[in-house]
Amino acid sequence: MTENDTWQGKVAIVTGGSSGIGLATTTALVASGANVLITGRNADKLAEVAASNDQIEALQIDSADVTSGQQIVEAAMSRWGRIDLIVNNSGAGQLLPVGEYDAEIIAKISAVNVVAPSQLVKAAYTALKESKGAIVNIGTAVSRNAAPMLAHYGATKAALEHLTKSWAVELAKDGIRVNTIAPGPVKTGALTGFMGLPEEMAQQVETQEAAQVPLGRRGVTSDIVPWILRLGSSENEWLTGQVLTVDGGWSLRS
Repeated sequence: MTENDTWQGKVAIVTGGSSGIGLATTTALVASGANVLITGRNADKLAEVAASNDQIEALQIDSADVTSGQQIVEAAMSRWGRIDLIVNNSGAGQLLPVGEYDAEIIAKISAVNVVAPSQLVKAAYTALKESKGAIVNIGTAVSRNAAPMLAHYGATKAALEHLTKSWAVELAKDGIRVNTIAPGPVKTGALTGFMGLPEEMAQQVETQEAAQVPLGRRGVTSDIVPWILRLGSSENEWLTGQVLTVDGGWSLRS
């Protein structure tokens, strides 16, 4: 069976699908024959991606919206009538020293990184059970070590890893597999995007991170996407509850 046969006619949901890892995943899925519903907050980016291929449907929505899960599933089911894969890729984080902790910011990070995936999985449960589908959560290698000023980003992504393992056991009886990819420093624009760093500071961080990676460079989306498709594929029938760190050895540094 070829990769195109594996994904032909299948339906995936990719949150945060208009940029970075989400966009690269969407592009790869469509090239392999899948239909993809992408979500995000930027209407222009979503429209641009959706216009590039009629296999892509876009839904402008904030993952922090407590009703987002149900709305996303309804949009996918209305268009294609099935769901085979969910990629929980949307993420939130912010540099936050202890002296600047803000309850609203922490709640927003938690809403996007923990609550939103939970609500989406709940909403998609029946459809995934029918298709014996898969869930691939996008965590972070930041969770592997202490993360000063990124504590809540790391903590909420660590929570997503725990959810991965718990869902894997709970949903195994339904043939639904759940795994996580934990990327290291990847060139996605996240530093100036949801992290909100000025361009100059982001460049400094990128240089510093590249120097810390044993394999000698920051990652690119093509280092991550093949693993997402592999874990999400129906051909992968006996791997669940795993967290795969793809970071060039970055999290192993002392």
